[in-house]
This record gives sequence, structure tokens and C-alpha cells, in this order.
Amino acid sequence: MNDPSRTGTATARFVATHSVLTLDARHPYVAKSLVDAQDMHRTVMSGFQGWVDDGSRDARAQLGVLSTWTLDLKEAVLVLVVQSRVAGDWGRVPNGALREAPRLITVDRTFRTGDTVGFRAVVNPAYSTMRVRPDGQVLRGQRVAHTRPEGVRKWCARQFGNDDAPARAGATAAPDTISVRMLPAVSSPAPHKGLKVARAELRGMLTVTDPAVFVGALADGIGHARAYSCGLVLTR
Repeated sequence: MNDPSRTGTATARFVATHSVLTLDARHPYVAKSLVDAQDMHRTVMSGFQGWVDDGSRDARAQLGVLSTWTLDLKEAVLVLVVQSRVAGDWGRVPNGALREAPRLITVDRTFRTGDTVGFRAVVNPAYSTMRVRPDGQVLRGQRVAHTRPEGVRKWCARQFGNDDAPARAGATAAPDTISVRMLPAVSSPAPHKGLKVARAELRGMLTVTDPAVFVGALADGIGHARAYSCGLVLTR
């Protein structure tokens, strides 16, 4: 929601719930999610059964569910962060899979034009190729993922603005100031054979230029593959 402040500075308020799950990566329930992106999606969505009609194709979007995870192989710990519009219920996760009880955090933050925030995001840095028909009409072609940091920074320029276009995400950052780390792709076997999601981790500082758009990016995520733990922007 946009509310001008007394000084006339545009503001927007972001409210969501973050569930933090600390999981045993050696437990079969967790190990399956690590080797199957679709199974990870099911694990994330298991916390929200009953909120929407069974079979709803856009259940994740309706609930505002986004997620991200980090894996510590040495300690065999998977930390899963799930953002949502409603509080998650993680009673369906086996007790043996949890290293500690899930933590639910209410996020309630107001952003103003000019605010500077640190951020982290795991994204699917993909773009669509273009095809030209014989009649000259331009059509969207195959989706292709950037696989090198310099390509990811080009993707960042589209999200966070450049000399030719405003920031899609409502916040700006010079692409060369964003730390980029390429992550292993995630995939899924049959019946989702062929699913492969390229990933990159971004870290840096953002300056808010349009609070309402920025809050929308926080709520809805950025980029593609948001059902597969990409696109969640975490700020500090």
C-alpha cells in the first residue's frame, strides 16, 4: 500500500511471514528434496494445505509463497526460508527431519524512496530469445539461462535499471557492484524429465526508487522459476 508521508516522500509497507526451517540434510525426506526440484516444491507447499482449493494451478501465487534454501554439506544442514501471506503449518514435516523447531517471523517494514538496503537473492537468470517470422513479426522464442557471471549482471541491469531502462524491481544497483555466485542447477526426474533450473546467488546493496514497485517485487519475487526456490529477495 502506498502512503505519502508528511514530508511527501513516497512510502510502501511490506508485510509477510517468514518460516525458517533447519533440516537434517541426511534425512530421506530432506535428501529427496535436494535431488528433485519438484519434491522441494512439494515440501514448501506442504505448509499451506487447505488455504486454497485442491488442484488450484496458481496456489503458490495466491498464497504469495516464495522460498530459498542454503545447504551446509559439512554440517549436513539445510536451511529453508519460506515467505508467505499466511503463516505456514509445518506439522507435516517429519520430526526426525527437523534439527530444531520451525521459526515463524512476521516481517513488517515500510520502505521510502531513497532507502538503501542490503539484499540477497537466488535467481533464475533467464531470458527469451526472439524469432522473426517471414512477415517481419517478432515472436518470443526459447528461454535461455545465463551461465556466466557477466551474463547474470546483464540480467541484473534489466531488473535493477540501467542507462536505457528504469528498474523493473523498483530499486537500483550498479550491476558491477552486485556479487554474483553461480550455483548448481536443480532438476527433476520423471514425470518432470527435462526440468532444469539454472541458478545464481546475488548479494549487494539496493537503493529504493519506487517503494510500491519494490514492495511488489518483494511480495511476488523477481525472474522465473519462482516455484523452484528462485526469485525471493531477502533484505536487511
